[in-house]
Amino acid sequence: MRRLLNTLYVTMPDAYLACDGENVLVKVKDEIKFRVPVHNLESIICFGFAGASPKLMYLCCERGVALSFLTEYGKFMGRVTGGISGNVLLRRAQYRWADDPSISARLSKRFIAAKIVNSRALLHRVLRDHKEVVDQNSLEKALRWLAGTLDRLEKAPDGNVIRGIEGEAAQIYFSNFNQLVLSQKENFYMENRNRRPPTDNINALLSFLYTLLTHDVVAALESVGLDPQVGFLHRERSGRPSLALDVMEELRPHFADRLAVTLINRKQISADGFIVKENGAVIMEDETRKEVLTAWQKRKQEEITHPYLEEKIPLGLVPYVQALLLARHLRGDLEDYPPFFWK
Repeated sequence: MRRLLNTLYVTMPDAYLACDGENVLVKVKDEIKFRVPVHNLESIICFGFAGASPKLMYLCCERGVALSFLTEYGKFMGRVTGGISGNVLLRRAQYRWADDPSISARLSKRFIAAKIVNSRALLHRVLRDHKEVVDQNSLEKALRWLAGTLDRLEKAPDGNVIRGIEGEAAQIYFSNFNQLVLSQKENFYMENRNRRPPTDNINALLSFLYTLLTHDVVAALESVGLDPQVGFLHRERSGRPSLALDVMEELRPHFADRLAVTLINRKQISADGFIVKENGAVIMEDETRKEVLTAWQKRKQEEITHPYLEEKIPLGLVPYVQALLLARHLRGDLEDYPPFFWK
């Protein structure tokens, strides 16, 4: 089993990354602010316009450390990777399967079924634990409706119908998302899910967490030799990591949505940590972003029992396990792909 290593988040806008032998250095105005051995890192994520030396980029490529650059608001800009790894036969199988509508539909059903089950689990938990403060009728109706979509999903004949069901399920889920928020309700209220740009605090937080999850899933897929840009549910579009978005569907509720709600309900973040720009876009202040990154990294260290492997693993390894299971299915070692169901 792969070992979960650390992710280095560089949030200082005037930082410059370099290396000294086997060590990654974070410098500000030629002063070394941080030093870490490269073998302790799984990835480096830079926010803002931090620069990096070619030598550091080479070291990351050589050691398989993903080096990504995001804007200060968390929008993905680019990534430095080494040579393509893995078996070319695996990627050829992925491309053939992606071109086959029936196989694509079958795998798409797996991703979306897990997304619906995991979304439903979040709503069910708040109904079970906080009956006295939530709208029981609305939640019970949403739970019944989401359960019904699973039946329709299984009978869906093609990708278009599957995408339609996924859209309906997401609309029902996000229309009840405010009920997951038990404190700071006046400052964390979602009218609807929006992202380009996010126009409220919850959407800004979710978009940021989804960006972090995308980075982890892309790195996991590449590490097992799959092409993150060729998906089964999400069709190809230039620059879009379609397969990563496919796998993310099953992981979003437990990884990102649950963490967002926890940060709000425990008051680890507040409305003061968000800024409304002139165009209406809502972004996070630096301190809030650091709080979220710390919580994200801690959450990845939490141990869970993987529902398919039935082994205890850190939560942060789940994207890698799912990528590995998908690769094994493509190779013919597994009869079907087992998505990540969280109860």
